Amino acid sequence: MSKLRLGVLASGRGSNLQAIIDNIAAGKLDAEAAVVISDKPNAFALERARNHGVPAVHIKPADYRGKEEYEKAVTDCLRENRAELVVLAGYMRIVGDVLLGEYPNRIMNIHPALLPSFPGAHGQRDAVEYGVRYSGCTVHFVDGGMDTGPIILQEVVPVLQEDDEDSLAARILKEEHKVYSRAIQLFAEGKLKVAGRKVIIS
Repeated sequence: MSKLRLGVLASGRGSNLQAIIDNIAAGKLDAEAAVVISDKPNAFALERARNHGVPAVHIKPADYRGKEEYEKAVTDCLRENRAELVVLAGYMRIVGDVLLGEYPNRIMNIHPALLPSFPGAHGQRDAVEYGVRYSGCTVHFVDGGMDTGPIILQEVVPVLQEDDEDSLAARILKEEHKVYSRAIQLFAEGKLKVAGRKVIIS
């Protein structure tokens, strides 16, 4: 049986990408990394991809006239590499209509907070500053909003009295590295169905 082909979009160090690659190697995930695409030329995620023989592609947004043209180049690259599920791994751009239209309910993201609380770029800091007792991470399908898509899986992490943004982020990241692959595996097994705002797991 052919493995689920993943197209990974990343902007930074790619630690979730590494966890996915490691889980594939360990036999915990029936998938393969088909291509890694970054909007940043020096993103360490590209280096991680090359280290594992995965095609690594930099697509520079400034080379295109606006978001639609840029996303068309991204979708062309994903299509060329036969990606079936798009996985965002620290991709710091809002996904637009072109990508969403090409991959409806086939783009996943992981966010370091328990959505719908604390969306955006600073979920860990916001949780600490708000004084919540628990935070965590959320794997969700991507829609046109910021961290607003249907939720697939969540993992809860306690927020300790002495936590700052960095210590909470490190504890959450350990859970991210496990739960993201679990969600991808459920997709690979055909067990996820989107019904309105809900994701039904069969």
